[in-house]
Amino acid sequence: MNWNPNRRDFLKASLATAALGSIAPVALADELPAKPEAGALKMGLNPWLGYGQWHIAAKKELFKAAGLEGVELVNFTTDSDLNAALASGQLQCGNIATHTAMNFIAAGLPIKIVLLMDVSKTADAMISDGSVTDIKGLKGKQVALEEGTTSDILLNYALSQNGMTIADVQKVPMPAADAGAALIGGKVPVAVTYEPYLTLAMQQNKNVKMIYSAGENPGLISDVLVVTEEFLKSKPGQVLALVKAWDAAVADYRKDTPGGRAIISEAVGAKPDELTTAFDGVVYYSAAENKTEFAGNFTKKVIPEVHKAARAAGILQKDVDLSTAIDARFVDAAAK
Repeated sequence: MNWNPNRRDFLKASLATAALGSIAPVALADELPAKPEAGALKMGLNPWLGYGQWHIAAKKELFKAAGLEGVELVNFTTDSDLNAALASGQLQCGNIATHTAMNFIAAGLPIKIVLLMDVSKTADAMISDGSVTDIKGLKGKQVALEEGTTSDILLNYALSQNGMTIADVQKVPMPAADAGAALIGGKVPVAVTYEPYLTLAMQQNKNVKMIYSAGENPGLISDVLVVTEEFLKSKPGQVLALVKAWDAAVADYRKDTPGGRAIISEAVGAKPDELTTAFDGVVYYSAAENKTEFAGNFTKKVIPEVHKAARAAGILQKDVDLSTAIDARFVDAAAK
């Protein structure tokens, strides 16, 4: 199985921000082009199932149906490579975690968020060997996790919601792929990780229980589509067409979920039955749902909480207002 969760790493690449420059805003939502501009485009992504609707769009020619001449899905093994390609202008758009978008903005990279693609509910979680049953029980305990990732965000958020800080636990840094194994092996009583490692750990030891998940605050662990401001200014019609293609893919997925999961699983190098629990823990957002989220919960609640957790985890080195990077015109237009 070629499962690669690296999309969850925090920003590691040096960002070539000067290459993109500062771009002025483009047309209002009602003035967006009805048809996409000519030319192909490149989109960066990792083999994470949260980005799966793009594979459905490609397989079922939904990009073509939206009027796009060509969309090349460029897969990257590591986030650092994807980040560098986006920063240097090799890509017009990229799929990244919300906290990574914060790092981009903090680094001065001129990008805009045009789509909330997915949120993790039970696909990111904290599991225990049975000796710890709730967050307050973590005090003084060892917790295995990969630092600087969504696992770090989830742990810090869970602690803060229970009146605790990271100083109340003993962090045991290790790759997310190893955290569940460390728990099963009796090396730590608690691990923070994500699918498929959660399911594997619970299958191997029936005493392992989930004590906290990202579902406590849907959106805390989420992914967004970002586009360079240069691309947004020069080809807003293509940006709108991408959002429409995503929306069409979500509709297709909801109509034929087994078929959609088969397409996505093949794209990420796995079998559908290996990812059943992982799929169940991820929610995809349509254009209409994006419109609602951008106008409310995601902007007003989720972003501030992700910001707070990222700062507490040391992932984000300075304050940044990510809400100013959201351009909701495209989901508004696609939802009409």
